[in-house]
Amino acid sequence: MPVSIAVLDYGSGNVRSAVRAVERAGEARGCTVTLTADPTLAYEADGLLVPGVGAFEACMNGLSAVDGERLIERRLIANRPVLGICVGMQILFAEGIEHGVRTAGCGEWPGTVERLQAPIVPHMGWNTVEPPAGSRMFAGLADERFYFVHSYGVRSWEITPGGPVKQPEVTWTGYEGDRFVSAVEHGPLWATQFHPEKSADAGRRLLENWIATL
Repeated sequence: MPVSIAVLDYGSGNVRSAVRAVERAGEARGCTVTLTADPTLAYEADGLLVPGVGAFEACMNGLSAVDGERLIERRLIANRPVLGICVGMQILFAEGIEHGVRTAGCGEWPGTVERLQAPIVPHMGWNTVEPPAGSRMFAGLADERFYFVHSYGVRSWEITPGGPVKQPEVTWTGYEGDRFVSAVEHGPLWATQFHPEKSADAGRRLLENWIATL
């Protein structure tokens, strides 16, 4: 059956390139891709992609304007897949701090988005990732490079092993002596700090891996 994917339009930049990338990755599945701010369409789609470019606070304000926090929460409760990209990943964490301004995030994961502690910021260009063993997101992609452009990230995140609740699978990336979370897989919620839509064949394969879960 055809797969429906909604790309959430909440005022963030770069949405058109995200739409085109998902369309290309979903060709074999006959995917329909819709850019929308309509909460009903976004909830009912098989997959929801949340892009993000710009400041954490501005993205959270835009998300709130379309009731995006509640939309994401409702989808996850219903086990409906969500993929966050770049700042669309960052806003899933507890909070972000930019220029001394502390802004609450969606709180799906613990952790603070903060400025990278590297001699050259922003981190811009191609870099490798360190996925956990058995990652579905990076199936067939363990040795690939992905395209990053960001100055902020989650630099510290302790996962408590064990327990009845499935723990997030965290991918890390090193940069100029610093280290940050570059991807997370957590049940129906996936996210990447890098841009799959700018990562050539590796990015397309990653999007295909996500679409295969829908």
